[in-house]
Amino acid sequence: MSERLTPGDAAPDFTLPDDRGGEVRLSDLRGRTVIVYFYPAAMTPGCTTQACDFSDSLDALRAEGHEVVGISPDKPEKLAKFRERDGLTITLLSDTDRTVMKEWGAFGEKKLYGKVVEGVIRSTVVVDEAGVVSHAWYNVKATGHVAKLRRDLGLA
Repeated sequence: MSERLTPGDAAPDFTLPDDRGGEVRLSDLRGRTVIVYFYPAAMTPGCTTQACDFSDSLDALRAEGHEVVGISPDKPEKLAKFRERDGLTITLLSDTDRTVMKEWGAFGEKKLYGKVVEGVIRSTVVVDEAGVVSHAWYNVKATGHVAKLRRDLGLA
């Protein structure tokens, strides 16, 4: 299993393709707090709930200086369909080879229906303005996670 990030760790930089044909580099977002969340698959019920929750909260999060980036192993084309289908406003990034997920501790062994499998671990990491991890949650629930995150960040 990949080592999980903890508060105080330097967030590993990445450059990933987005759903609009561009690329996003974490280091380009310095100066803002970045909420990086990892999810298993676009257009599945739990992942849709979580993406819609983040999109619904995006204006309020941005008003407090936070950016949101969602990362999955889906190809950019599927992410574009996900954005269009559900009216998503957050940035969606593609990590098809799961390199970033592994570096961030969001890919590895997990329990699924009582079995141990290898896959994407639903996770959220908050990176401060200087590129340092301030919060990290692993094995989060899709439903209600954004509300909990907002409370934990003092944004209720």
